Amino acid sequence: MNSLKSLKPYSVFHYFEEICSIPHTSHHEKQLSDYCVRFAQERGLSCIQDTMGNLIIFAPASPGYEQKEAVILQGHLDMVGVKTENCDLNLEKDGLRLLIDGEYLTAEGTTLGGDDGIAIAYALALLDDKEIPHPPLEVVLTVCEEVGLLGASAMDFSQCKGRRLINIDSEEEGILTVGCAGGRRAACRIPVERNTQTGLLCHIRFSGLLGGHSGLEIHKKRGNAIELLGRFLLFLKKETDYSLVSMSGGIKENAIPKSSQASILISEEHLSRAKQAAETFLSYIKTEYGAADPEIHLELTESTKTTESALSETSLLSVLTALTFIPCGVQAMSADIPDTVETSLNPGIMELTEKELTLRISLRSSVSSSKETLAEKISLLVKTLGGHTEFQGDYPAWPYAKESPLRDCCVNVFEELYGKAPLLQTIHAGLECGILSSKIPGLDCISFGPNQLDVHTPDEKLHIPSVERVWDYLKAVLKAL
Repeated sequence: MNSLKSLKPYSVFHYFEEICSIPHTSHHEKQLSDYCVRFAQERGLSCIQDTMGNLIIFAPASPGYEQKEAVILQGHLDMVGVKTENCDLNLEKDGLRLLIDGEYLTAEGTTLGGDDGIAIAYALALLDDKEIPHPPLEVVLTVCEEVGLLGASAMDFSQCKGRRLINIDSEEEGILTVGCAGGRRAACRIPVERNTQTGLLCHIRFSGLLGGHSGLEIHKKRGNAIELLGRFLLFLKKETDYSLVSMSGGIKENAIPKSSQASILISEEHLSRAKQAAETFLSYIKTEYGAADPEIHLELTESTKTTESALSETSLLSVLTALTFIPCGVQAMSADIPDTVETSLNPGIMELTEKELTLRISLRSSVSSSKETLAEKISLLVKTLGGHTEFQGDYPAWPYAKESPLRDCCVNVFEELYGKAPLLQTIHAGLECGILSSKIPGLDCISFGPNQLDVHTPDEKLHIPSVERVWDYLKAVLKAL
């Protein structure tokens, strides 16, 4: 491990190195939570730790700031644990091997956990420094953010007096995040019936799609492999008769699926017609998606004549109806903020089993009523097809506030430090600010952070000079508050 003692700011990187030495993937944050409790106790700071491991550390104001309103500093304790195939670390038990690569800090063979270890490091460095001027601080550190904002959702904030919150969970310096979407996951299950049928077995596969994050990249108009498979199966049904044997696609609700596949039975004399249909459909898709998803590929290959359990005609119609009418992609753009997605839906996982079609979907909206309406549409469609929908993982939006003294302060401080205005953005993804805003009346929020690249992958990098600049900015904001 490269020592971080040479990096500035020393205190921030000292605590970041400590954090990285402690395992803290989602659901395994207890050691790090306990470390933070000991940190607080050793400095005589009041601390609340709940049964999940969520924390609130209270720090009194520095001299001259005693009459100021408290400020909540917030981040999460857990990290996404991903490693390369040849990495021998057990991320539930082992610390990370840190590497300095020029201006970047990374980890050997694993994610770095800058999301959100850097927030913890900033907070501990602040609490450990008696010379930094600041109002009363309430440091909120949550667990299981990366797996559905679970810690914040279950946390009791009744002891928090602060009504101004700085969330340090953004990954691009110079951008102030001022709102985020709410979300919900849906699992749609539609029953199917099968019968034994004989024909030429053919395999259909969509591949080469770019995919991406179903919130942050949904506006890029990339193809969704599940939707495309549904469209092709409907198109193929108009060109020739077939029976559907199997179908699947996608790996995560919140990822735009990059591939999908199906197996069908057709009569041998219809094979050439099916292959021509695939070529024609692919040409349509290439025209539609153009530069947005240029490497989309569709292939239809024949296997052998066989007897299989395939869907009945009625069940095939139900499946095609679901895949055709369940919305996909951007549903509405914001009327308040230009070029910002308001509402979207992403079918992320699809599986056709012997008895049912399952679709797992991610819904997002910065307007709660729009999210509810979209959920009701899906539920009603699935019910009409004889199925049912289960919703879970609901989290609220953090709506853009037209008036925000905290935002105004952060903008002014940024302009004073750098001679230019920061970029203000809302993101089409979930932040804990939405949950805290729903639980703490009148909460004024902002989110920012240093530059991080390739987050949630073993290529993750934290930009060292950016960490120092954001540290200086954070201190200046606290001084101005």
